[in-house]
Amino acid sequence: MRGASHESLARAEEVLAGTTPVEGLGSELFSIARLVDGNGALRRALTDPARPAGSKADLAQQLFSGKISATALEILTAAVTGRWVSGRDLGDALDQLSIEAEVAYADTMRKLDEVEDELFRLERVVAAERALADKLSDRRIPVDRRQELIRGLLQGKADATTVRLVERAVDGRGRSFAASMRAYQVAAAARRNASIATVRVAAPLTEMERSRLAAALGQQYGRDIQLNVIVDPNVVGGVRVDIGDEVIDGTIAARLDEAQRRIAG
Repeated sequence: MRGASHESLARAEEVLAGTTPVEGLGSELFSIARLVDGNGALRRALTDPARPAGSKADLAQQLFSGKISATALEILTAAVTGRWVSGRDLGDALDQLSIEAEVAYADTMRKLDEVEDELFRLERVVAAERALADKLSDRRIPVDRRQELIRGLLQGKADATTVRLVERAVDGRGRSFAASMRAYQVAAAARRNASIATVRVAAPLTEMERSRLAAALGQQYGRDIQLNVIVDPNVVGGVRVDIGDEVIDGTIAARLDEAQRRIAG
């Protein structure tokens, strides 16, 4: 999201931040996002740059008052009064706000760490189970049936916030399951003013090694670092760390590749 859309999302996020996190708000915002996705006339009316902000706010009030919570309506109104580079951006913003509402609620309930860990673990399970991944992403299977499958897998094993987010990842709104799960983890880390480091190693790290690595990365980047550790047998010695678009590759394989490039060059 860029330009005016980025600024409009930021203003709506400020409104969300000023509300009391409650269960169900995220689901409301996501439902509105899906409604905006599927109704071109509504999307154009709420994002028309030639239409005064007050008129768009009035329209949102007329359409949604009494049908969604006052908090959801306040956030929606803040969103529609902004300017959007494209109509799709409004739906994306409401989707993002729904994620932030969910992680805010988990944080309030002191379950944010639990939810973040469950999301990461499930992402790895799905990545390792090709048959499951194919079922969850098969657009020929109705969304509700795929969501029922994931609810069955998580029943009694995950927090309700985790289940709601994973159900949305199955829906996707055009985004892959893996990309959605990653976005949720990033939002959870951002709630704690932290960044996610994906760490690939050949063998599990001890708690002391995890603590030292997190501290070292935190000192280097100037913020808290959440480690998501993946044990990968293809890693030959050392460790590979991905933080955003940056890669720190200290594996033996990487060093050998670098040596070969120098020799060839």
